[in-house]
Amino acid sequence: MSGQGSGGNVLAAVCSFFIPGLGQLVQGRILPALLFFVFIGVNYFFAVLIFPAIIGVIFHLWCIIDAARFKALV
Repeated sequence: MSGQGSGGNVLAAVCSFFIPGLGQLVQGRILPALLFFVFIGVNYFFAVLIFPAIIGVIFHLWCIIDAARFKALV
């Protein structure tokens, strides 16, 4: 049984660092992966407006932490 801090969660966090939502997708959580990817992607797309860039960075960090702390219900 893999818990918090397991190799799978570390891999998921690294994946989310490079592409938002990829870590959640690796963990099999499709809806959070899609939501993180779209929301963060839109914020980074409008990063020229400064405020969306700040929001995007905050949510990107949340995405990475979420992937690292995920515990599957078994």
